[in-house]
Amino acid sequence: MTPDGEQVYFAASEDGFHWQPLNRGEPVLTSALGAGGVRDIEIARKPEGGFILIATDLCVVKRMDENGGIDWRDINHNGSRFLSCWETPDLVSFTPQRLLDLGRDDFGCMWAPEIFYDDATGEYLLHWGSTVRADGYEHMSIFASRTKDFVSFTKPEVFFTKKNDILDSHIVKTGDTYHLFYKNSNDPPGNMHETAPSLFGPFTHDGGFDRVMRYYRDPGCYEGATTFVLPDGRWCLMLDFFGCPKEEMGYVPYVSPAPGDTRFRRADSEFSFPYGFKHGRFLEITPQEYGRLLCAYA
Repeated sequence: MTPDGEQVYFAASEDGFHWQPLNRGEPVLTSALGAGGVRDIEIARKPEGGFILIATDLCVVKRMDENGGIDWRDINHNGSRFLSCWETPDLVSFTPQRLLDLGRDDFGCMWAPEIFYDDATGEYLLHWGSTVRADGYEHMSIFASRTKDFVSFTKPEVFFTKKNDILDSHIVKTGDTYHLFYKNSNDPPGNMHETAPSLFGPFTHDGGFDRVMRYYRDPGCYEGATTFVLPDGRWCLMLDFFGCPKEEMGYVPYVSPAPGDTRFRRADSEFSFPYGFKHGRFLEITPQEYGRLLCAYA
């Protein structure tokens, strides 16, 4: 495990099933600010054109002790209160890295940021998981802030919380329904799904999704949910598998008949991934963008 493993990597697929690493498997972007590493990569297309990329400001390797141990509690108490950010018009040329300061200094660490564009207001909802100083950094909730330009932000507030720690929020809209996927830390551990008629709730728990996830082995060893629509119209849920030998780590795919339908079944045999690609974002691109990526990162 090296700091190079905690940087920005790209992979591309023409069919959504078979993925190839770009840039010869080397990082596309490396962090030179903050903690010197980035994790939990998020990339979103901006309606006005171009893309925004943000990530957790963290390099776990640099925080290991002499025996390779990691003090996750210390990271949750004393991690970064910034998010790393790049912008790009074409996924090839990028603005210089900057650190986003959202105006609060009481976060223990800002984990797994995601972006949801609210076309009703023309604003982006930036959401992530954090512990805070007020409760001794002992409870993680999902916080959110709104922005139109990723320069000025509203004051971060709790967006979604539960009795247990929750993390890795993913929001997607299908039809008139807002879907919230997140990771529950315990009782029971695993990935959860809730729906709401509006972006800010109220959210209703999906017990059917719970039953689907419990069917699979080690439900607590998956996190970082993200979804996308496959070319054949099915809905794909990707979960990051950890807590296992490193050769087995990475994305695990689940598919359902259509967007909004959470009757997912595991579909490993239909997909192939480069080893080590995990906890990022899947982004639909045009054929022209696909060709440009292959040329730029051959």
